[in-house]
Amino acid sequence: MAISASLGPAHEVDLPGGRIRYYDIGEGAPVVFVHGLLVNADLWRKVVPGMVAAGYRCIVPDWPLGSHEIPLPAADLTPTGIADLMASFVRQLDLTDVTVVANDTGGALTQVWLSRDRSRIGRVVLATVDSYEGFLPQPFTALPWLARIPGSMRPLTESLRIRALHRLPIAFGWVTKRPVPKEIADSYLLPSRNSAAIRKDLRRLLPSLKNTYTLEAAKHFGEIDIPVLLAWASEDRLFPVSFAERLARDLPNATLTLIDDSYTFLPEDQPELLTTAILEFTRLHATP
Repeated sequence: MAISASLGPAHEVDLPGGRIRYYDIGEGAPVVFVHGLLVNADLWRKVVPGMVAAGYRCIVPDWPLGSHEIPLPAADLTPTGIADLMASFVRQLDLTDVTVVANDTGGALTQVWLSRDRSRIGRVVLATVDSYEGFLPQPFTALPWLARIPGSMRPLTESLRIRALHRLPIAFGWVTKRPVPKEIADSYLLPSRNSAAIRKDLRRLLPSLKNTYTLEAAKHFGEIDIPVLLAWASEDRLFPVSFAERLARDLPNATLTLIDDSYTFLPEDQPELLTTAILEFTRLHATP
């Protein structure tokens, strides 16, 4: 379970394929957050308070991306399966005119979601995300291959008990400029370390994370006329600004904003600047 009280109380909802835990706080227009691989709702702990204070309802799920605590053995854990799970989530909660805020791998999944069912989405924030050929990016391209080796997940998760390894590129070293707090790193890493069922979910997920999905989603970008904010880390080490510029050209109603002094995890490195960018964007594109 996420440790950050700023996310609000925990709830659970049954969806086709399994149960999702989510956190829900605030009143007003709904904002649904999408984290990436091997993190969970705690990624957004420093963004949610500012959004709530500005009058938004923030809904922050633990998506089944390796740091969730409720296994989904029956779920389709391919990018299309997870995108459909996301669409089912907003339908089940009867959310409309949703602002989706996504980071990292969650941005790739959101692009797939947009290409399949954007009926309840009003606007989207892609905050430094996988796209096009960059899904997954180096050095994480080894993970899908590793997941195909029986028994490989346990040694990988156990190795990250060594906190000195957290600053390596294969861990948090290239996604955050500064060390992740110990309690947050534990929130991200303990579910897969402690649960064989979560490791099994992760093993099913990883081999499917291929750029065939993002390249297919990109074929539909010209049809996506809803407003999109590309909030991009100018110093990102995984996704160069050229990726954001390409997205800005291909998405008809996209705006690019660069944020300094951050790597991929903008919600971790620069939460205040990211929150400001989201609020300016949502106010500009508010539904009359």
